[in-house]
Amino acid sequence: MARQKVILPEEGIPRDKLLKIMKEASKEDANWKDGKTWGLVNRASDEHTDLLKEVFTMFFSENALSPFVFPSLKKFESEVVSMTIDLLGGNRRACGSMTSGGTESILLAVKTYRDWAREKFPEIIEPEMLLPGSAHPSFDKAAKYFDVKPIYVPIDDKSYRADVKAMKDKISENTILIVGSAPDYPRGVVDPITELGALAKQSGIGMHVDACLGGYMLPFVRKLGYKIPDFDFSVPGVTSISADIHKYGYGAKGSSTILYRKDELLKYQYCATVDWSGGIYASPAMQGSRSAGTIAAAWAALNALGESGYLKLAKVVMDTTKRLIKGIEEIPELYVLGKPDMSVYSFTSDKFHIYNIADAMERRGWHLDRLQFPPAIHMTVNPPNSKVIEPFLKDLNESVEEVINNPEKKADRQSALYEMIATAPDRESVKDFVLDFLKDLYKAK
Repeated sequence: MARQKVILPEEGIPRDKLLKIMKEASKEDANWKDGKTWGLVNRASDEHTDLLKEVFTMFFSENALSPFVFPSLKKFESEVVSMTIDLLGGNRRACGSMTSGGTESILLAVKTYRDWAREKFPEIIEPEMLLPGSAHPSFDKAAKYFDVKPIYVPIDDKSYRADVKAMKDKISENTILIVGSAPDYPRGVVDPITELGALAKQSGIGMHVDACLGGYMLPFVRKLGYKIPDFDFSVPGVTSISADIHKYGYGAKGSSTILYRKDELLKYQYCATVDWSGGIYASPAMQGSRSAGTIAAAWAALNALGESGYLKLAKVVMDTTKRLIKGIEEIPELYVLGKPDMSVYSFTSDKFHIYNIADAMERRGWHLDRLQFPPAIHMTVNPPNSKVIEPFLKDLNESVEEVINNPEKKADRQSALYEMIATAPDRESVKDFVLDFLKDLYKAK
């Protein structure tokens, strides 16, 4: 399709017309408010969301680039970091920063260990990091950005957790970092962080825990009585943790934290330019100008909910998760992969292609992510999903029956495309296809 030229309007569009255009465009978006979307949006309640909007607007124009001009933002950020450190078992020597999301937190962690290793291990020319096969693709992005070679280690094929022995066997003289997830995104299982931490400590290298999903959930799930594997700074050898506030911290989109056990690591994250004619320029994270609204909203979220609020939300989410998993596993043709530690999980089937179920559910108004290796349906549970347990399970049962009774039915376009990409043997060609797809996707039509 030829690209349509879009130019700046000669005159500004009137407010009412502008809002009407944007509202019309949003009609194609998923209606996440009805609880039928299982991912992308983390929301505690309408009241909590309204509070975040008010706080965000209060600090809409401020810029967190300068803590001297806007000291309130320094207070908010330092207190968010301090509360998170306490939540994740750190002490007074622990430190960190707020970032724009889990990807930036992970990018900063890899950059930090690369620069730390340059000073501590100058003999290492080609640094490597060990990753379980289930690690988030942000680490692959960081590898490309910062020239740290990713060494992917297959996960245990029964538990879906990192294989400690296999990772130990892959440690080389170039290894600077070991990574574990708490939990991983595909199956919602916590890697054996205690064993990985011991391995990192024994080797004298860094150990990063990607708790972007679980950092603001697992501590409260544990307090509710669930058996949660140790994963935070209480584990010897863990040297850094990333945790997203905009997920189960219920902050505004664009807020995460990157934390370090000891403050000497943090200097490798910071960037300072002292010879610029514009003055000394220093920044704690990747961005220069930073949204004050997300920082203020993160502080507001933590303080508005408090421990009791997070515990109540965690109970709702875990009760919902248990009922959903039970209902899924009561369908003979379906089963959940592994043993999820919290409210993120995936399920599949040996009787038919699971993408056909995803298609059937989408025709009934549900938005479900598709996974690969193996093909599965992914779900992230949030408080609003508690209101749609029975309708979801009813539609899921009907979808299974539909697929069984129509074995010849072809997959819908989205699943057909996903299946083609997932099963293509030439992964480099797949990569080129996806990059070309992205290039075309964001062109103005």
